[in-house]
Amino acid sequence: MNIDERKENKLLNRVEIAFSWRHAGKTTPSRKEVMDIVRTLEPGSNPDWIVVKNCVTRYGQPLTTGTAFIYGSAEAMAVEPSYIHKRHESFRSGNATEATKEGGDE
Repeated sequence: MNIDERKENKLLNRVEIAFSWRHAGKTTPSRKEVMDIVRTLEPGSNPDWIVVKNCVTRYGQPLTTGTAFIYGSAEAMAVEPSYIHKRHESFRSGNATEATKEGGDE
């Protein structure tokens, strides 16, 4: 994976990474694989606070590009729309999932 651009957005308390990944001879990387690699690129980052967006694989090319956001806190992630939280819910640990589910069936 290559980092094309890395930008610290202090206003939103996140690091924004634009990446490209050549995967010749392999399948398109899953969102989970991308999140794992991004986590290794930013030491000390919490895997529950990583969001991968805009993953696009080029037609006919073994190249995937996208954007990853690494948030500094769970509160900072509130700027993400609810569908993004739902999309990443299966990758979160139990603590993050419980924190987003308030209330319940009574």
